[in-house]
Amino acid sequence: MQESELWITRIFNDRFSDLGNAALQLVGIHAQARPWANYILMQFLVFALLLVVFAVLRARLSATNPGKLQQTFELFYGFVRAQAENQMGHAASRYLTFFGTIFIFILVSNLIGLIPVFESPTMNAPVTLGCAMATFFYYHLMGVSANGFKYILQFMGPKWWLAFLMFPIEIVSHLARPLSLTIRLYANMFAGEQVTMVFLSMTYLAVPVIFMGLHVFVGVVQAYIFMLLTMSYVGASVAHEH
Repeated sequence: MQESELWITRIFNDRFSDLGNAALQLVGIHAQARPWANYILMQFLVFALLLVVFAVLRARLSATNPGKLQQTFELFYGFVRAQAENQMGHAASRYLTFFGTIFIFILVSNLIGLIPVFESPTMNAPVTLGCAMATFFYYHLMGVSANGFKYILQFMGPKWWLAFLMFPIEIVSHLARPLSLTIRLYANMFAGEQVTMVFLSMTYLAVPVIFMGLHVFVGVVQAYIFMLLTMSYVGASVAHEH
């Protein structure tokens, strides 16, 4: 509803509704009076923010005199690499780009809602579903890339005579993964956002700070869990049977 529109959403709906409706029609959705939603624009904002940060980082990269921003991201890279190697071994280096990207995007999306004039896009199911489907397609693609058509054997179970039983079980299990990723991230971020907003509306003293700190903790943990599960799925899909 219009009353819940963020200021940036209101601007886009007032001035760029034709552009929004053109995008909706590309995916078969009829034109709407106010086509832009908060979560759509917040995703664009997160993307633009990360683009600017990495453009600045790239311009300041130095092997001899690294700045604080570069050192921060080097620590982040080391953390992601260590987690990936724990899950997958040394082969993890091939997939660090995706792991780091999904973690940073979800983390920033989770935390941007702490700024009063914005909200977390991950408190909306379409956003978390998009992240989950990206992971779903990525690990299957990497599985086929690593194993070729033999990848299908992972769905057949350890013995050929169990294939008729294991195949449908594996299919259901894999289809449940994006649903699980979607609901876990969405539910935690939505609940955290609502609790924070309730206490902010009641008082502006110490109590909201506590719940804002809890919101940060939940946002970081949920981004980490999403990344860790992604690593686990990719690791299992690219594994070779010996």
